[in-house]
Amino acid sequence: MSATQFATLARTTEPQTMLRRFLALDAVVTGVNGVAYLAASGPLGRLLDIDSGLLLALGVVLTVYAAGVAWLASRRQPPVLPVRAVIEINLAWAVLSFVALAVWLSPSTAGAVWIPLQALTVAGFALAQYVALRALTAPQNISD
Repeated sequence: MSATQFATLARTTEPQTMLRRFLALDAVVTGVNGVAYLAASGPLGRLLDIDSGLLLALGVVLTVYAAGVAWLASRRQPPVLPVRAVIEINLAWAVLSFVALAVWLSPSTAGAVWIPLQALTVAGFALAQYVALRALTAPQNISD
């Protein structure tokens, strides 16, 4: 996917706004996922055939993480190093989701669909944020 396609997706060609929008979308999706795990860890655990305690712990982590990403998205100029950390954490989450599915978890069919789907979504956020950050830090966009 090209930078132009990401600009179309973000509905702006301004790298700063693009980055903030992709961070905000990440925060919303992650926050909703985290709150769902917190509020419904039992039913979701049964549906996905994943331990409800694990989902509850992930709900706490995801909710706190989403709040941090939302804070970055709310900054007029999100600091580069924390944005890079978000990108790397998102990539790590995606990779670890696939590893957990292959090595550790034995989910239901719904879980076997959900885990890769959310991993690919998170990887997509990482890619979009990387493209926006790269456009923002390109030499023509850095002011003296």
